[in-house]
This record gives sequence, structure tokens and C-alpha cells, in this order.
Amino acid sequence: MASKLPKRGTLPPPAENTPWHHLPDGRFRNPPGSPNRTAGLKDMLPFMERMFRHSFRDIDIPDHHVVPRPQALAALKKARDPANDDRGVVTWLGHASFLLRIAGKTILTDPYLTTYAGPVGFGPKRYVPSGIAIRDLPPIDVLAISHNHYDHLDETALHRLPGKDTMTVVAPLGLGDFFRERGFKFVVDMDWYQSLTMNDLTIKALPCVHWSRRSGLDTNKSLWAAFSFDGPEGRVFFGGDTAYGPVFEEIGAREGPFDLGLIGIGAYEPRRIMKASHANPEEAVQIGIDIGARTLVGMHWGTVVLTEEPPFEPPVRFEAAGRERGFADDDIWIMRIGETRFLPVRRTGNI
Repeated sequence: MASKLPKRGTLPPPAENTPWHHLPDGRFRNPPGSPNRTAGLKDMLPFMERMFRHSFRDIDIPDHHVVPRPQALAALKKARDPANDDRGVVTWLGHASFLLRIAGKTILTDPYLTTYAGPVGFGPKRYVPSGIAIRDLPPIDVLAISHNHYDHLDETALHRLPGKDTMTVVAPLGLGDFFRERGFKFVVDMDWYQSLTMNDLTIKALPCVHWSRRSGLDTNKSLWAAFSFDGPEGRVFFGGDTAYGPVFEEIGAREGPFDLGLIGIGAYEPRRIMKASHANPEEAVQIGIDIGARTLVGMHWGTVVLTEEPPFEPPVRFEAAGRERGFADDDIWIMRIGETRFLPVRRTGNI
């Protein structure tokens, strides 16, 4: 369903029949056929102990991994010059945080932009800074949030983010009040396959395979989502946080193809624990194939240690898997943190 809101408004009410992913107790679940979370305390406690030890190790960061901030700012400014208004722009800020410019709108995704992926002063710590400092971000038109985990919903960053009275927040069901309570004026709660149109930009919430929890008592009380962003310059898929599942073939059939797919490739080991939460690099390529993405961008890596694979293994496996599945080198992007690129030339049709 589509809701044309050139100004401000609310989405239409949900369908009369309760969707599969809505449970009677108000919680949510993954699409049919998704992998189940089966790891128990006997798996989690040793994993948490190992991750605590990992938090003290030094990370050997390749020189090419991060664009120095003066260069990053200069490239972003050049790409956003009015002479390039007809070209879409993507900037990787690290992890799942991107700046997109599509249809003249600036979109910020999952802004984990400060130090810790956890409550204030606690949790996994970034080993590289955000590609662009919060104070240097351009005015944000749309803030797109995939779910409420701390490495995707950074409350400290939200507090520092200007423009709360002008930007539009798009968030999965059950998460809107989080933003309203923090001073964001225009918030749209979205269920899977609901869409919002803002002039020439159409945003659609899409299914993915994950879960939600902000505290010990709210597991799956808010929904999780991927998003599509469709404008004259191209169609972009943002995967949020997801494992692999058959739902991506459904998305490809209903919504594809896409010019660019931003898909998580990290935080996948050990598989017994992570398979139901995060795709590995090979599964990420399969997601791209399923949804019909022409060009793939690996995200959700190279920023913070959340799991046990070597920090810089994901892009190596991702590129290899992409080549094996027939993608040209130019269609498998490993971006540097802070790097800005133009969207690929649009090759997809309108919805």
C-alpha cells in the first residue's frame, strides 16, 4: 500500500487480517521459513566470555580502510554540488550507517555514530571513528531506522543530531514512540510492505530476518525492517540487520530489481549463534541475487567487534563470493569508511 504524504501525515491503518509476523501478544516474528534462534545459555555464556576477552585486543586497521575526514568532507561536498543534482549519492559512515541522496532528499540510515554500541559508556567500542562527524553532516531529511539494537540505534548520536523538528523518521512498528519521546516531531511507524511517498522519493519498509530488544523485557515488542528507497536516480535496497531466509526471493519477486543493495556481511561467527541473526558474506551475495540487486555494497563490518570472525575477513569472502556468483568486480563494492560514491547509473524500471 502507498501513502502519498507530500506534507506530513500518518499511514493508513493495517489490513483487517492480521499478518503472519504479528503475534497475539503484540510481539513480532520473522517471515515463514526463517532460521530459528536455537542457541541457549550453554552457547551464549562462553561466547560472551570470549567476546569480553576480545574487547581488549588491538585491531590492526589497514591504511586504506578509512578516508581521512578532511578528504571525506571534501568528496561529500563535491558530490552534493548542485551540478550533480541529477545523480544519487551514497556515503558510508561505518557499520550500517549511510548517507544517501536520492530525489533531492538526504537520508541517514541506522546512525551508530558515537563510541559505544550500548548504553551510555558501555558496550562494544568502535575501533574507527564515524566517516563524517555528526557536526559535519548535511541537514537530514529522512532518518531510517531498521530496528532497536544499540549498534543501529545510537541514542547518544540521536541526542546530538540537529533537525529533530524538520526531519522525518521512518521506523518499524512499535519504535515510533522512542523518537517522539526524544523530540522528533515527524515520525512514521511502518509495517512491512507499507510505503511513504515524499515528492519524488518513495520509501518502503520490507521484511528481513532478525529480532529486537533494547532491554531485558522488550524482546520482539518492536518490529525490524529493511527499506527500499526509490527515486529518479535509482532504486536502493538497505538490508538493515538480517540473516538469510526465503523471504528475499519474495522481495525480489514483489519489489525487485534494485540498482544498489546495501547488505550486511559481518558479525556472523560462530554460526550456531549468529545464523539466525546475521548473514555471512556468501549468504549476503545470495540476498543480493534474490532481490535482483545489480550492484552490492558490503556493510555491517570494519567498525566494531561484535562477533568472532577476523575483523577484515568479511570483505575478502564477500568479493570472492560475488565473483563466483557472476558479479563483475565493479558491481561488488567494498567502500572505505567516509567514502562517497555516485549511485550506479539507473538500470531498473519504476515500481
